Amino acid sequence: MTVPSQNRPALAGAIDLLVFDLDGTLIDSKLDLVQSVNAVRERLHLSRLPEKTIATYVGRGVVTLMQRALGSEANEKTVAEAVEFFLEYYRDHMLDHTLPYPGVREALAALRDRRLAVLTNKPVRFSQAILAGLGLSQFFVQVYGGNSFERKKPDPIGLIALMHEAGATVDRTMIVGDSDTDVLTGRNAGTWTCGVTYGLAPQTLETSPPDFLLHDLRELPPLLQMHLATSTQR
Repeated sequence: MTVPSQNRPALAGAIDLLVFDLDGTLIDSKLDLVQSVNAVRERLHLSRLPEKTIATYVGRGVVTLMQRALGSEANEKTVAEAVEFFLEYYRDHMLDHTLPYPGVREALAALRDRRLAVLTNKPVRFSQAILAGLGLSQFFVQVYGGNSFERKKPDPIGLIALMHEAGATVDRTMIVGDSDTDVLTGRNAGTWTCGVTYGLAPQTLETSPPDFLLHDLRELPPLLQMHLATSTQR
């Protein structure tokens, strides 16, 4: 576990609200996403894209995913049709290979004394279905997706709504994710940010470093306990 050098003070107290990204943070969904994207490309008589390439397209919602996967030559009508087919295909295959990352279930169980929520740019009904299918729904008081609000991450509208619902202040809220999208969401809302290095886009954390960086989600509970203990001793 590393703590990036940031111009922020140390955690001053308990974190009451933890908001998690989904793909690349809680669940390893890369293969199902890759196969769904390539199913769209094959339907349009395009060649398959490498797994690593598609992984870099994930995180800004399905429309952006299709725009990136099809390239600049795809017109608006083609993208709209691709989105529709992708959603149909992904709905039937989203749990073929997707699993929680190692340690996620244990970490969430250790954090159950706090309010936990999910904020993802994946459509909310798919997000809820995946969490239910993997037996993770029980840990979260709320799940919001990319179509839950007028704007997606990194706009802070969803994070602000979660804080309002929980009665949590910015200094007692942390967002946890695998990409700059999540870090920027936290910055835009004024909350703490925590990145994970095992996800889909860890390279983006180099240009948008979070307040804390984890290599395994099981490092999060002791991190929060350590800072809470330090703050109560002052």
